[in-house]
Formats: sequence, structure tokens, C-alpha cells
Amino acid sequence: MSQTIRRKGTSARKAAAAHGAQRKVRAAKARTGSALDTAMAWLPFSEAQLQRLFMFVILGSAVALVCAVAVFAGLPGLAGKQMALVAGQAGFEVKRVEVRGVKNINEMKVYEKALGERDRAMPLVDIAALRQDLLGLSWVKDARVSRQLPDTLVIDIVEREPHAVLRKADRFVLIDETGHELEAISRKQAGGRLIVSGPGAGRQVIELGRLLEAAPALKPRVQEAEWIGNRRWNLTFQSGQVLALPEGDRQSAGALVTFARLDGTNRLLGGKVTAFDMRASDRIYMRVPEQDGQELALKAGSVPHTAGESTGASAASSPGSDDQ
Repeated sequence: MSQTIRRKGTSARKAAAAHGAQRKVRAAKARTGSALDTAMAWLPFSEAQLQRLFMFVILGSAVALVCAVAVFAGLPGLAGKQMALVAGQAGFEVKRVEVRGVKNINEMKVYEKALGERDRAMPLVDIAALRQDLLGLSWVKDARVSRQLPDTLVIDIVEREPHAVLRKADRFVLIDETGHELEAISRKQAGGRLIVSGPGAGRQVIELGRLLEAAPALKPRVQEAEWIGNRRWNLTFQSGQVLALPEGDRQSAGALVTFARLDGTNRLLGGKVTAFDMRASDRIYMRVPEQDGQELALKAGSVPHTAGESTGASAASSPGSDDQ
């Protein structure tokens, strides 16, 4: 004869204990969620960005494993391509190009250089080669290319500064302080800038700048500078008057300083003299149209009385005539 064994019902004490344990579990979960939310709020990422970061870490670990296997198998090139493929599939490929620092250059020329990288996986973008391409643009003095994950190439451009205008046989060309040619411009656009001319003048712009710094008071009044015979300068001032300087850096700078001193005491610029010749070491030759084409020769250290008064005047050739 079988018997049925009946279990005793749960006592009130046990039920209360179980209910209390459930309350503790729920409270712990609430505290954990609140702490996690607080920690998330302190992080400088959104939840979507954090998820993408975690995905990138996971993918990176997977790629690292693939690379390790490939390198162990003697296939580093395959490992690199595999890494790029995985990164591209994960969304790490060039979708946007951001250009900064452009003022004078045609921005489209920069984009044209970078568009070849569009839709390419970020690890496959040759940053150094792209930078070299950008340095080939006439206005670009320096360039920096960087990746902004997940999908943007950032290009920072340092432009050359326009300094003067080079007069060529058929056109005017804007140049920087080193003589580097930037772009062709019109004669009207050249207005207000120093114009340099003569064979090889572009290569002498740095030396010309040093020469003009020797006489700061005259520098802003110089309108044109002609490089004569590949050895010396003729300066044309805003007044239209021409100053012929001697050969040699030291000699030309000394002559310019002397001329600035004489102009300061006698106002040579703006007067009747049309040309000053300082190629001789001890005297200044001055051409005055009213004197029937004759030129006045004055000692370099003397003070001229008037533009038409001679103190030992003698005829001399016009500036630059011996350089033909």
C-alpha cells in the first residue's frame, strides 16, 4: 500500500526572507545601473561613439591576430592588405576631405589632389605622398595631412605670402619673398607692389630685400628695381627718378645709405634731377633735363646747392648705359 508524503508549506519566516532577498537584488541592480549611467556621463563620448570605439577595438584585435598569423607565415604584405580591408568594411574609409588655411590658392586644386584617396581604406592612404603632391602647388609653402577617424582626411595648408611682382617679357608674375613664382597677374593687379625686372632678378629678391632694409626711410618709396647685367641694381622711386647703385652688396648698401642721408637734408627725391648715378665711389652724377642733357658730378660727401648749380660738374653716361 503506497503512501503519499506531503511537504510542509513554506513558512511565513522563509517567505519573508525570500522577499527580502529579492528586494536587495533589485536595489543592487538599480545602484549598478545608476553608477554606470554616472560613469557614462563623465566620459567625453556619446553612447554611439563608445559603441563604435568598442567595435574598433574588437576589430583591431581581430586584425592584430590576422597580422600575427600572416607575419608568422611570412606574408606581411598580405597582412597589411587584410587589415585595410577589414577597416574599410568597418566604415574606416575616406568619405570627406577637410581643407584648412586656404586664402589665396584655388581650393579646388587642393581637393583635386585629395580626391584620388576617396573611398580608400584609411590605412591605405599614403599621407607622405599626398603631402608631396600638395607641395607641388605654387602657393603651398607647407602642408600637413592627417586622418580624422573614421572617414575624414584633414589637410592644413600654409600659404606663401605675395611679396613683389616679377616683370617678364610677356607678363607679370606674383612672387614671394624668396622669388618663388606664385601666379601670373595683370598689370593693374601689380599696382602698389614692388616690381622687379631684368634677367635673373627673381633669384636676387632676397638680396634686394636686405639692400632696401639698409635704408628703411627709402624702402616704401621704391617702386621698381631692375637687375642690371646680373651684377647691380637700378632703383626707380615713386617720383619716377632713377638711382643707379654700384656692384657688390656692401658697396650698394653704403651708396643707398649715403643717398638716404643726402635726401634727408636736401630733398633729392621730388626735385628736378631725373637720375642719380652712384657707381663711382667718390661722387654722385645727377642728370638735369634743363641743363641740355648734361649731368652734374658732386662729391659723395658734399652737399649740393641746387639741382641746377654745378660744383665741379662734368658729363657722365646715363645709369645703366655701360651695362648694355
